[in-house]
Parts: sequence; C-alpha cells; structure tokens
Amino acid sequence: MANTAKKTIIGPDLPNIPWENRPKGCADAAWRSKRNPIIPRDLIPTSNSIFNSAVVPFKGEFRGVFRCDDRCRNMQLHSGRSRDGIKWEIDEQRIRFQCDDPEIARWGYGYDPRVCWIEDRYWVTWCNCYHGPTIGIAYTHDFETYHQIENAYLPFNRNGVLFPRKIGGKYVMLSRPSDNGHTPFGDIFLSQSPDMIHWGCHRFVMGRKGGWQSTKIGAGPIPIETTEGWLMIYHGVLTSCNGFVYSFGAALLDIEQPWKVLYRTAPYIMSPWETYECVGDTPNVVFPCAALTDAATGRIAIYYGGADTVVGLAFAQVDELIEFVKANSEL
Repeated sequence: MANTAKKTIIGPDLPNIPWENRPKGCADAAWRSKRNPIIPRDLIPTSNSIFNSAVVPFKGEFRGVFRCDDRCRNMQLHSGRSRDGIKWEIDEQRIRFQCDDPEIARWGYGYDPRVCWIEDRYWVTWCNCYHGPTIGIAYTHDFETYHQIENAYLPFNRNGVLFPRKIGGKYVMLSRPSDNGHTPFGDIFLSQSPDMIHWGCHRFVMGRKGGWQSTKIGAGPIPIETTEGWLMIYHGVLTSCNGFVYSFGAALLDIEQPWKVLYRTAPYIMSPWETYECVGDTPNVVFPCAALTDAATGRIAIYYGGADTVVGLAFAQVDELIEFVKANSEL
C-alpha cells in the first residue's frame, strides 16, 4: 500500500503531517479528527469566529493565513503558526499588506484565504473587497511580511485557488464568478496568467449538479497533483427548507488541460453531521480550504471550516480517495 501511494502523489514528503488512523468501523472516504474542532472560535481575544483558513508546511513546522471575524463582525485575515499543525498561535492583529498602489491597498474586508507555494514564494489568495468581492493576491516569504499585488479579476468573484505549479508556462487559478450577495448560484471556472497580474484564457471547468451540489460549487484546497490527474477537493451547496447546506466532494482534472474533468463524485465525501458543523454562526457548513499531503504515505490532512465558526480537520488516503472518486463518478 505504501509503495502504491508513493506513486500516486506527485510532490514532497511531509513526515510530520497531522494524522489519525481511520476509526474502527469507519468506511467513509474521509474521516474527522477526534480532536475537532482543532481551532475554537475564541483562540484570540478579538475573534468572534475563526474558520475557512489556509495551512502550509514551513521549515519543518506549519504556517497559515486565517479568517478571523472580529467582534464587530469585520472579516479579517491573520497570520498563524504551529509546530504540529494542531495547536495554533494566531496573531491578534490582522495582516497589514504592503502595497505600492494605495487604491488597491485600501482595506475593506478579506475572507476565505488559500495559500500556495509556487517556485520561490508563498502566494496568498482571498476574497478581497474592491467595489464588491473579488480575488486579492499577495505573496510572502516568511509569513511576517505580505506584499499585495493587483486583484486578479473584476468583481464579483470568490474561491480563487491557485495550482501549485505553472501549467503550459502559465500560472493557473480556479474561481467562481458570482454576485455581490450571498450568492445563490455559481460554477467553477479556470483562468491563466503569464505574470500573476494579467488573467485571461478563461475556461469552464464544471457546473452545478443535483442534490448536495445543486445551488453552487467552488474549489477548495490547492489541487493535489497525482499520477491520475489533479485531485480537486471542492465544496457544493444545496438549498434546503432551512437555508444553505455546505458539503464537499472531489474531482480529478486532466494534468495538462485542467479544465477537463475526468471524474467527479456524485455522493459527497463529507457533509455537516457533527454539532460543531451543524451549530454556529452559519449552521450546516463544512468548507474545505487547505490540504496537506505526504507523498511517502499517501496521507492527506484536510482543514475545513465548521458552521462558519471553528476549524476542523479531516483525513484521507489518496489512493482510497481517488478510488472513491472513480467508482462514484457522474459527469
């Protein structure tokens, strides 16, 4: 099993990846940490909630950018650090981006970040306020200083998720064009850029389907490169009689033309079941934003927001997850 897994993930080993073995009797494609929620809503004195956050390996430890809504209910981004990926320290003050253009630098709000290592730096994308929600972009080398560049798109857009390397010589990003409100629609698109500034060559990736993904869908963590294709974990939303319900599934995308979907899960991988996912500021939400991977073992650790209030952690084996996607695919 270990040798098969090693052939599956294309990427570095991460021997200190947070991990818990599958619970006895569990047959699900992914399973929750018994320590959930790993980050409570009040980890820092100013926070109303901490959720939908991004985590990456950093010099033998872990760093991240965290959505921390404060007690005025402003949506803010904060830096955080951890030795083991479980116990976190988060800065009490929000990130102050350095930016050469005062118009772009004007801060309104920021939420649902992703972090992606490409070549020589960590790129941060988030839902940024510029006359409505769009995709902000910044980079950092040390998670202390952040350099903000141009927004990727016109408003309105959300869920900007970079691929971890250039494809065909271009940076590639997934996103979900939307509207200015609590969007009751949305499909996943892909855009390309030669320089992380100018985005074009837009391609449709996939749209809504029935059931748990019937209202809107959006990319989640940074796609995972495997020998079977790009493994994209994504969220889907249905509209119930009691409001939105956020679950997540997965798809496999073509390696060289990632707007082409090879397989896509018909059933969800995880849906709100636990109290911390069903009860909170926004009930009935599991929202994946980050995934750590270890190529040597095929382990995946998925960080997700619970009920727009806390951060949870789930686990999967890449070979098992890919097998589940293939066996339960409906394009």
